[in-house]
Amino acid sequence: MGAQKSNGQERGTARRTLLGAAVLGAGGAALGLPGTASADGRHGGGGYRSLPRPTVIGHRGASGYRPEHTFGSYQLALDLGADVVEAGDLVPTRDGHLVCRHEPEIGGTTDVSAHPEFAGRRTTKTLDGVPTTGWFTEDFTLAELKTLRAVERIPANRPHNTLYNGRWEIPTFEEVLRWQDEQTRRRGKQVWIYPETKHPTYFRALGLGLEERVAKLLRKYGKDKKDSPVILQSFEPSSVQRLDKLVGNPLVVLLSAANTRPWDFVAAGDPRTVADLVTPEGLEWIASYAQGIGPTLDLVIPKDADGNLTSATTLVADAHRAGLILHPYTMRNENPFLPANFRKGAAADAYGDPFGAFKVYFETGIDGVFSDNADTAVLARADFLGR
Repeated sequence: MGAQKSNGQERGTARRTLLGAAVLGAGGAALGLPGTASADGRHGGGGYRSLPRPTVIGHRGASGYRPEHTFGSYQLALDLGADVVEAGDLVPTRDGHLVCRHEPEIGGTTDVSAHPEFAGRRTTKTLDGVPTTGWFTEDFTLAELKTLRAVERIPANRPHNTLYNGRWEIPTFEEVLRWQDEQTRRRGKQVWIYPETKHPTYFRALGLGLEERVAKLLRKYGKDKKDSPVILQSFEPSSVQRLDKLVGNPLVVLLSAANTRPWDFVAAGDPRTVADLVTPEGLEWIASYAQGIGPTLDLVIPKDADGNLTSATTLVADAHRAGLILHPYTMRNENPFLPANFRKGAAADAYGDPFGAFKVYFETGIDGVFSDNADTAVLARADFLGR
């Protein structure tokens, strides 16, 4: 995994938080290995259904505390008790390697703008119908990308994270797979990851198909089976369908706002929206090739015009009836990302009441949740389970 080193030990407060989580039952965050009690009291026997429930998924690692999609972020997510790490929003380089970035445009997540040798690479492209200006991974070789360093994506909300700007390089998916094995050995329990294929239709049109590259690496490391500790996800159903033909891994369809259309639907002239996909019929269709859905939290509990939570929809029950698990996204501690009735004050970088929000979402019966703050999620789960 290159010359990078994890830096989870840097933050004493994080360690103290982890200790508190352990006291309150973070032992349930063990990943359901045989003989290990999971968070809901069941004993795991392998496979994604043996994960603790509600499952805590470290969103891009511990991105509430470190720049996202770095080994520093991934490592800290595990240290804070995450059951699964979303290690990899996967995008390709010009020479065909898969790297982990939130988007192919890297102006906001790396220090590329400070590299005069790459000034001429700045350009405008149409990404899923949206004109986007910046620097794109597909215009760089892996060697060139490795000269860059990660920075905090939302410094207005997370000024403390800027302390770590420049510390970590961009990881490749292959490095993540090796890191997963290393962490599994070191921690004595199976580490799970949850990579996503990003903009697969866009990249396939460029001759940089993602799914075949993902499958090739998973096969290389023996992680392409139904009980492998790698859950794959995408916002484009056709990408998930393609993966279903290539690997045996558990698969999840991500779902955005109800009135949106997956980009592969737009490209293919499919008129269906996300609202169509969350009907019982739509969920049955998803269940024909996937094992779960990753809906936005608003599909589970909508908000009113003032941003307050209203009543839960029937999505959880409908998905479970179709045999699907639900891992909605994304819980964050800061005020702007919380429902209005759980905010405290108006500061953009101040914490609201995420514990109150977690409780309401957990009560719907969701199987897990993506969170930027794994320690908060672990403690909230312990509260919810009465531990």
